[in-house]
Amino acid sequence: MLAILKKEINSFFASPIGYLVIAIFLVLNGLFLWLFKGEFNILDYGFADLSSFFLLTPWILIFLIPAVTMRSFSDEKKQGTLELLLTKPISHIHIILGKYFGAFILILIALIPTLLYVYTVYQLGNPIGNLDMGSTLGSYFGLLFLIAAYTAIGVYASSLSDNQIVSFIIAVFICFLFYIGFEGIANFASSGFIEQLGMSVHYKSMSRGVLDTRDILYFLSITFFFLMLTKININREKK
Repeated sequence: MLAILKKEINSFFASPIGYLVIAIFLVLNGLFLWLFKGEFNILDYGFADLSSFFLLTPWILIFLIPAVTMRSFSDEKKQGTLELLLTKPISHIHIILGKYFGAFILILIALIPTLLYVYTVYQLGNPIGNLDMGSTLGSYFGLLFLIAAYTAIGVYASSLSDNQIVSFIIAVFICFLFYIGFEGIANFASSGFIEQLGMSVHYKSMSRGVLDTRDILYFLSITFFFLMLTKININREKK
């Protein structure tokens, strides 16, 4: 698994992909949070608060993570190297996890510089330090679990087609469905159960600074579910 992981990380940074993903993520957040006028602008908000960042980021990641993961298996299929990879003395789940953690780590690297936002808002507070650190920490944990789930969905979508664009579109659709789609259906059907199937309600719960076991288990279950679906697809490829 470690060999696959290193290969994935190296491939990201041996080409412009890794740098481009990090740059796009930071530039988009920076523009909306600090420059563009609107509801996401922290300086216009009037409070020492990062809620606009944690509201905006899941939407950026809906498109960014599928762009990272779309080549995971699609590229292998297109080049005809997947069959060769599957014959190596390594289990299929280790291959999947290697590719999964490669993409996951890349997104984490993109997330690390945003800690500068925490320091900046902390200093901008009146008095200095007037920032709800519990809510901020909970929101970062929520983002980590959200990234884990999005990445699993992206890797699964990549295993469905040898066309990267098709994989990207499928991943965006599934991420969108799970993040906000179920909430929309729940509002229409007035169903609390359907709402609980969506990521948004669990992510918002963690953003309040309360790490509920139910929210953590939800994200872990979604991640595990799509990784297992990926394994089923890969097993079919071998046949």
